[in-house]
Amino acid sequence: MLKTAALRIPQIRRLWQDRASLLAQRDALLRENQQLRASGEPGSGSVFFHYNCSFDAIGAMNSHARSDLQAHPSYVTNFLGVKVSPRFFPGILGGKAGTVEPIPIPANWHADIAEWAAALRAVDLASGRFRVVELGCGWGCWLNNTGVAARNRGLEVELIGIEGDSEHVAYAHEAMATNGFSEKEFSIIHGVAAPRKGVALFPIVENPGASWGSEPILEASAAQIKEASTSGQYQQLDAVPLVEIVKGEPVDLLHIDIQGGEADFVEAAISDLNKFVRYIVIGTHSRQIEGRIMTALLNEGWKLEMERPAIIELVDGRPRISVDGVQGWRNAFSI
Repeated sequence: MLKTAALRIPQIRRLWQDRASLLAQRDALLRENQQLRASGEPGSGSVFFHYNCSFDAIGAMNSHARSDLQAHPSYVTNFLGVKVSPRFFPGILGGKAGTVEPIPIPANWHADIAEWAAALRAVDLASGRFRVVELGCGWGCWLNNTGVAARNRGLEVELIGIEGDSEHVAYAHEAMATNGFSEKEFSIIHGVAAPRKGVALFPIVENPGASWGSEPILEASAAQIKEASTSGQYQQLDAVPLVEIVKGEPVDLLHIDIQGGEADFVEAAISDLNKFVRYIVIGTHSRQIEGRIMTALLNEGWKLEMERPAIIELVDGRPRISVDGVQGWRNAFSI
C-alpha cells in the first residue's frame, strides 16, 4: 500500500524507474556473460556480438588492454587501468574492491563491445592531444576511460564533463583525482547540456549511487521555476549550449547519454556538431530516437561507424528498453 501510494508521486516514481532500469541493464549484461562462459564459444550466444561496425572493434579493445595491472584494495580496476570506487555503484560493485576486471568482451556491468570500441576508436583517431566532452558525465565514466586510454598512448588530454547532479559532480572530481588527472587536465561543469542557453530544473535525489538517469526540465517557464523553488524537489541550474562547453575548440570525442533527450539535442545542435566535433558516441533510449539521429547526421554527411540497436523486451505489447543502444559517428569533414 505504501509503495503504491509513493509511486504516484512523480519524483519517487522516476527514481524507482531509474533504479529498475539500471538493475535491468546490469542483469542483462550478467546473463549474457554467464551464457557466454557456459557455452565456451565466443560470440555464439550473446546479443552483444550483434553490432554493425566498419572497423575492427574487438581489435581496438584488445590494443588498449593492459597486461601489467595490479589490484588496488579500495577500487575495482578495469582493463584500461581505470580505478572505480564501488561506492559509486553499491548495488553492482559492492564487495568487489581489490579486483581487476577482464577485458569486457562481449560486455561487463557497464558497457558492451559497441560502446567500448566506439569510444576507443576516437582515441585511436586523435593525434598529439585528445579532447573529450561527456554530456551527462555522472562520475566521469567516459572521461576517465578514454582519458586513461589516451594517456597510455602518450597523448596530452583535456577532459570536459557536464553533470546536473551535485553528488555525481563530486564523484567525478574524486574519480579524476583517483586516476591521476591534474586539475589542469579536466573540468566538470555543474549544469545541464542544452541546445540553447537558459535555465534547467534538475531533480534532487537522495541516493546518488542508485540513481543515474535523472531527467532535467529544459527551458523551464517562470511558473515552473517558481514552483520548483518552493517544492525543494528540484535545483535550478544553467542550461549550457555545446559551443560554450567545447570552448569554441574542436573535440575528438563527444559522448552523449542524456536519458532520452539525445535526438532533440543532435537535431538542435547540428551546426555546432559539424563545426567542433570529430567523433560522437551516443547512448540511445529508443528505436525512434535511433532513427531520428540517423536521419539528422546522415543528412549532414556524417559516417556511421558503429551501431548496436537498443535491446528491448515486450511488456503488454509495448517495447521496453532493457539495454541502451549505441551509435558511433565520424565527422566526414576535416575540422
